[in-house]
Amino acid sequence: MNIGSWKFQAPCSAQNSTQHAFVKEFSSISVPLFLAPMAGITDRPFRQLCRKLGAAMSFSEMVTSKPELFNSQKTQSRLNHEGENKPIAVQILGTQADQMAQAAQYNIRHGADIIDINMGCPAKKVCNVLAGSALLKDELLVSKILSTVVQASSVPVTLKIRTGWDKSNKNAPKIAQIAQECGVQALTIHGRTRACGYQGDAEYETIRRVKEQVGIPIIANGDINSAEKALEVIQYTGVDAIMIGRSALKSPWIFADINHFLMAGEHLAEPSIEEKCAIMLGLLNELYIFYGAAHGVRIARKHIASIVKPLSNGTAFWQQINQVKSARQQYTLVSDFFNKQLQSCQ
Repeated sequence: MNIGSWKFQAPCSAQNSTQHAFVKEFSSISVPLFLAPMAGITDRPFRQLCRKLGAAMSFSEMVTSKPELFNSQKTQSRLNHEGENKPIAVQILGTQADQMAQAAQYNIRHGADIIDINMGCPAKKVCNVLAGSALLKDELLVSKILSTVVQASSVPVTLKIRTGWDKSNKNAPKIAQIAQECGVQALTIHGRTRACGYQGDAEYETIRRVKEQVGIPIIANGDINSAEKALEVIQYTGVDAIMIGRSALKSPWIFADINHFLMAGEHLAEPSIEEKCAIMLGLLNELYIFYGAAHGVRIARKHIASIVKPLSNGTAFWQQINQVKSARQQYTLVSDFFNKQLQSCQ
């Protein structure tokens, strides 16, 4: 199946220049594959890596809407988009409409081309303060937040949700209608409820229903871990784009493979050990530069684990590397590990 001619379509209610600019922005994307926002993972170095490997767009880690935290080290690092390819999409999190609007404006001043609103995070610490997917319970508040942020923003606003609060309350179709009426430009739906967390299989029937009922672009997310799965979801739901989360952490080259598969009908060859080594070491270097050596080492551990564990002796190596505190030692050990992998294949 060739989807090279896919375009984002203008929303049914498109009236203003911002909406038309959004459609124009994406008209050049041949295969719309997006990197999902993930806390502690989709920092600038990882976003840039996934863009190089075929992601058409990458979303930032969620940024707080609390103004008193804007100057914190964590928030400032998430606002650093230096050298990043456009469009820059920043996800914001909160429960108060006015604060969310201010956060949107703050991030726009710091380079955001798209503001994405988080109403999908199922984490207890988020939902316990009635943020993230907890907002799906309050449709009036959803409408207030969306309309306030859209009116305050000079760039397109998108939204990420789940199918509902629990299996008895899958209100994604209603939320989608609200989003469209409020001027939201695109909607990402993760195929699980908040109550499901990440357990069980994602379902796409709800996403399909939403796609049939609204005119704004719909992006499918959840359990898309291969090119075949991406094609299956596209064909079943009719969505305009695919968003990939945890599978990108394990295999950031998944974007290139899906791109090729959807365009040419065949897989790319699995990256060689040398290629995986180059990707891993390149990411380590960027993490050390971005965070500083000490903090970069800690951030790098999750990326090392996700890539080396499937390899021979990978779990044992990860347990070893997890104790290392020196950037130089971490880098050297990772390089040596891949060299040993290469030697064992010869």
